[in-house]
Amino acid sequence: MTGILVALGTLILAAIGTPVYALLGGLGLLFFNWDGTDAAAVIIETYRLASLPALIAIPLFTFAGFMLAESNAPKRLLALSRAVFGWMPGGLAVVALVSCAIFTAFTGASGVTIIALGGLLYPMLREQHYPEKFSLGLMTCTGSLGLLFPPSLPIILYGLVAKVSIDDLFVAGAVPGILLILILCVYSMVVGLKTGHKGTAFSWAETATTAREAIWEIPLPFVIIGGIYGGAFTATDAAAVMAFYVFVVEVFLYRDIKFSDLPMIITESMVLVGSILIVLGCALGLTNYMIDAEIPDRLFQWMNLYVQSKVIFLIVLNILLLIINMVEIFSAIIIVVPIIIPIAAQYGIDPVHLGIIFLLNLEIGYMTPPLGLNLFLSNRRFDKPLTTLYKASFVFWLIHVVMLIFVTYMPHLSLWLLRCKSATP
Repeated sequence: MTGILVALGTLILAAIGTPVYALLGGLGLLFFNWDGTDAAAVIIETYRLASLPALIAIPLFTFAGFMLAESNAPKRLLALSRAVFGWMPGGLAVVALVSCAIFTAFTGASGVTIIALGGLLYPMLREQHYPEKFSLGLMTCTGSLGLLFPPSLPIILYGLVAKVSIDDLFVAGAVPGILLILILCVYSMVVGLKTGHKGTAFSWAETATTAREAIWEIPLPFVIIGGIYGGAFTATDAAAVMAFYVFVVEVFLYRDIKFSDLPMIITESMVLVGSILIVLGCALGLTNYMIDAEIPDRLFQWMNLYVQSKVIFLIVLNILLLIINMVEIFSAIIIVVPIIIPIAAQYGIDPVHLGIIFLLNLEIGYMTPPLGLNLFLSNRRFDKPLTTLYKASFVFWLIHVVMLIFVTYMPHLSLWLLRCKSATP
């Protein structure tokens, strides 16, 4: 009876808008108190979190992402991509996919992509006679495209919570992420051919001009992503390099950002970081209780009565993750991951492979009706009804789901590059 009252009370508090960290921290304190354990058990996890060397990557990457979003980097990146890829059938759509994937990875998939690039790309797509439904679906999809590439904030968060190497996760996400973008590019080219769009003529002069304008930003993805994949530095090192590089480039070289703008950018970026860390600390405290109470083991025993096949377990897991990730993104990582990691291990699922499954589910959750964040952002940015956006994004959603099936049941897509790296002397 007490458990039912606690569950009802939690749901009521959540419904009236109680902050997630307060719910998680309160539940942790309540459960530990019932067990007669000192309340410090919750705070210890926050202290342990603060001592993790990889933690510094979150504020550094977030600050760099906000700097890029506030500068003219999106316009320069878009102009360069259009000059390079615009000649292809469906070239502008390919430009949108590539540009948004890179921008989303660097800005942490916080919805900035749709706001920053959507206003530029959507009118251009319509101007070149791409169907409205396709254009809206494309822009809604790209709001989370790129989550599998470094320095994606959800990857870092997953690694911290699951206690899995962040560098390994970055490497494991490369092949599925590239394949997904290639499939979406092929679909976009098919739509371009059907609509008679032949792209713009390639111009070396335009390419040289746009490359010269973006000369200081072009090296960024190669240095950060190449450095991580090549083993030159860790995710934490990459965060420091990126934050310093972006600061110098946008403030001193391009001068897009004035010193007077920095306090606002720092405040906005650190508010996001602070909210994540508070929730993370409280959630890990609650997770401590769950582990001590052997809740994951009990869940596995219960599931084992009904789900004895690894294949069926993965189907159930994907359905649950799609629902959870649609509702609350970062909290889903923080709350759900510690519970599913030990259960998945019982079925012989590699934690790195599980991470890519989780993150791809996260990417899909952003565009899943009725609560996907991308849908609401597109609704606000393009002033289109949600029902229109549901229909427009369906094909893109379906492509993501098909990719999820491949990633789920073909682990080597995620682990092959990682094994090659490990085998390299």
